[in-house]
Amino acid sequence: MPNYIIEGGKRLEGEVVVSGSKNASLPIMAAAILNAGTTKLYNIPKIRDTRITQDILKFLGCKVKRGNDKIEIQAKNIHRKEIPEDLMHQMRSTVILAGALLGRFKEAKFSYPGGCDIGARPIDLHLESFKKLGINITEEGGFIVCKCDKIMGAKIDLDFPSVGATENIILASVYAEGVTKITNAAMEPEIVDLADCLNKMGAKIEGAGTNVIQITGVKRLKDISYTVMPDRIEAGTLLCMIAATGGKAKLKQVVPEHISPVLNKLRECGCKIVESKNEIEIEAPKKLKPVDIKTMPYPGFPTDMQSVFASMLTTAKGTSMIIENIFENRYRYIPELRRMGAKAVIEGKTAVITGVRKLSGTTVKSTDLRGGAALVTAGLCAKGKTKVTDIEYILRGYEKLEEKLTSLGAIIYKEEGE
Repeated sequence: MPNYIIEGGKRLEGEVVVSGSKNASLPIMAAAILNAGTTKLYNIPKIRDTRITQDILKFLGCKVKRGNDKIEIQAKNIHRKEIPEDLMHQMRSTVILAGALLGRFKEAKFSYPGGCDIGARPIDLHLESFKKLGINITEEGGFIVCKCDKIMGAKIDLDFPSVGATENIILASVYAEGVTKITNAAMEPEIVDLADCLNKMGAKIEGAGTNVIQITGVKRLKDISYTVMPDRIEAGTLLCMIAATGGKAKLKQVVPEHISPVLNKLRECGCKIVESKNEIEIEAPKKLKPVDIKTMPYPGFPTDMQSVFASMLTTAKGTSMIIENIFENRYRYIPELRRMGAKAVIEGKTAVITGVRKLSGTTVKSTDLRGGAALVTAGLCAKGKTKVTDIEYILRGYEKLEEKLTSLGAIIYKEEGE
């Protein structure tokens, strides 16, 4: 795996453009399976996860053309309904392709998904929801086989507002007979983006962005062009990196309301935040104030921002407390921060972080996607040189991160691993 080498202590300043959303791109790319014609998608980030999804679509039989930020998917001649095991194990969100295959072909075969090891993320909710739609599920040689003659609309009450399960139900229900109603649905902006894309194709989805979503089955979808929303987690990450270095900068192509909880906490830390329609300006104080955070499903504080925020708080003046309510293994990056001089204690779901005057650069290892971004954040404000290894995790979710940070004045470059 390649590494990042970072010379810390540089104040980040300037302007930076936020890429398209990873977490919106993947289900929207899957949605292209439902259209037997051509789907043109714009603002798709060039990252490892979209590349894996692209490879799976090609394996299934789609013709895929890739431009700079555009993907054209022609799904007329899909001849496979099985997601390759090796690609399934690389990325958890590949399970979303199952809903799209079921929606169009009433058939899908896949193994249990992989991805970052940040805690138990069972797909029980997905499978139980499929059963309620009339889909038969069996296990054969480690594979999950889903089949049915027809998908019937149903009322599905989710035990937890799972983003992936909500997306899979939507994808599987677009061609269902009758009406599907999801209660306790996830409300994330990425769900709204998926529904907007499908509705543009000709689907009938109401209530996306609320906890009750209704899908009325249709007979066919049509070719469209669609632009994916900006990446709210990348935006939040960049804001924390700027704040950690005491910087001042502007983010462009961003939707401020998507990250309101993050902006509110940055204000509590003493940052000046100015929001406009598609821009956010941030000016950090000389010393950040401590804050307390609880991660919650949207519209609460996002679990994907917890590690980067914690890293930023390692040099705040005082003690901060973080409670992680979503994933039990999300603190695996903390021992790496301690190697840089951070003071952090973990007790169950809670992390207590006492700010230090300065972190010290050293060699640290990425533990997962967002934990890796946290270590880059620490390296940017640390004294001396930091080497972040195993950055393949980071490359899964951040497009041209080192280029964006360099444009803001950071000294960071990619070094190929041995």
